[in-house]
Amino acid sequence: MLLSLLLAQSMAEAFLQVVLDNLALLIKEEIGLLLGVDEEMHKLSSTLTTLQAVLEDAEDRQIESRPIRDWLQKLSVLAYEIDDILDECNTHVSKLKHTRSKLSRLSLKKFLHSHKIGRRMKRVTKKLEGVAAERAKFHLREMPVDRPREVVASRETGSLLNHIDQIYGREEDRDKIVEILVNDVKENLDMSVLPIIGVGGLGKTTLAQLVFNDPRVVDHFDIRIWVCVSDNFELKTLVKAMIEAATGSAKAADLQQLDVVERQLWELLCQKRYLIVLDDVWNDHQEKWFELKDTLSCGSTGASIIVTTRQKKVADIMGTLPAHCLEGISDENCWMLLRSRAFGPEEEAFPQLEMIGKQIVKKCVGVPLAAKALGGILRFKRTQEEWIHVKENELWKLSPEESLIMPALRLSYHHLPLELRQCFAYFAAFPKDHVIDKEELILLWIAHGHISSKDNIQVEDVGNQICNELLLRSLLQPSFRKISISMHDLVHDLAQSVMENKIPGVRSERNIPSVSTIREWVPRKVINLRNCSA
Repeated sequence: MLLSLLLAQSMAEAFLQVVLDNLALLIKEEIGLLLGVDEEMHKLSSTLTTLQAVLEDAEDRQIESRPIRDWLQKLSVLAYEIDDILDECNTHVSKLKHTRSKLSRLSLKKFLHSHKIGRRMKRVTKKLEGVAAERAKFHLREMPVDRPREVVASRETGSLLNHIDQIYGREEDRDKIVEILVNDVKENLDMSVLPIIGVGGLGKTTLAQLVFNDPRVVDHFDIRIWVCVSDNFELKTLVKAMIEAATGSAKAADLQQLDVVERQLWELLCQKRYLIVLDDVWNDHQEKWFELKDTLSCGSTGASIIVTTRQKKVADIMGTLPAHCLEGISDENCWMLLRSRAFGPEEEAFPQLEMIGKQIVKKCVGVPLAAKALGGILRFKRTQEEWIHVKENELWKLSPEESLIMPALRLSYHHLPLELRQCFAYFAAFPKDHVIDKEELILLWIAHGHISSKDNIQVEDVGNQICNELLLRSLLQPSFRKISISMHDLVHDLAQSVMENKIPGVRSERNIPSVSTIREWVPRKVINLRNCSA
């Protein structure tokens, strides 16, 4: 629960900026004057700006201070209350403009001032001033509000992204599996099923991709199909996904009858030496696997399936071959991976930082995702003090019972620039393993007011930079289709934790919001304001 509170409250700084931006636009459009709450709007803007200056220090110190955590929680609740009031202001003005009211400005002001908007605005202004007064007892340091963006230049980002798929320490695993597929089972009459099993973040999917794209495998198999399974092991869904992966067409989605889609898949696979990867399988119901197995029992000799899973029970049910148990990579390979993210392909590691970096990678305990996430954090840091701060951060100590990767992911989120935090958390609106086109995701960020143009940079280009930045920090990952992106399921858990205490009615790990709840919650104010000023 503490983790959820910390992550949710660390979004306060990012959301406060959204509220301030919306407030500034309302003031600029003289909507406060129209509603008779202009004085309160200016007071709110001034107080929020004052609080914004101390938020960074408060968020750093909340880890060890319960009173500061409680203070941030109160501020967070008020910020959302203010946001709701601003939304109500937009709604009223929009309705009035659409009805083309003939009331004079004076009579309209008098009418609306008696409305609950005025009372709510006064009440929340008073509460916010009380919260602002409390900050004095914490002796919080003020930081410059207009700090430069920490999103790297497009050229540098693009150069680093070319090396984002660098893999270390998996050559032996790859060659072992390729040997099994190409030589050991090539004469098997029945299809062979090879499970790859390991804890989250070890790189099971990455290893499967290495095998899938290996030239020896490409030459050996007549057809190769990749399907991300996750929690959905329904036969018709999987068969449709296989057809779409094999043909590159989405027409199978329109087919409703199971026997029709099964027949189409049978025609694609019949008497062919196929390789199918079923990625991220959680189903442990034997009868469901037997249904799929019967459907796939039409290939030629050497037809094979790779299954990636965290669960031994899944491997026992599906496997016909001994499972390949994936272990962590060495500290040296972890360092190579972290260094490639922290310094890029061309920059040499700073000698004074290498020793600290090799101490940091010991915290990765061989998990590549942890090394990549930490490398993303350190990419902007070139002093020993900054690297030591990451190594000794209190976030490592919060929950020793949780998965090995989570401390590194928490740190990665904690070090995100403000404009990236809401863009990252927005992904919690999608189910696990959801794949989305990069351009579509950027348009959704824009539509929900998470990003805007800045410094003469078009808003779409800002979105592209943010997307690339999240990729470099391993908080997003390229999907199997390079134009699309997805989120590792462990990172998705983090995104849901961030959202957990930010949405009304959501208060615990057992009450994670639905996709529709989050989509209703995400800020809509930018769109509303644009409509009002039209």
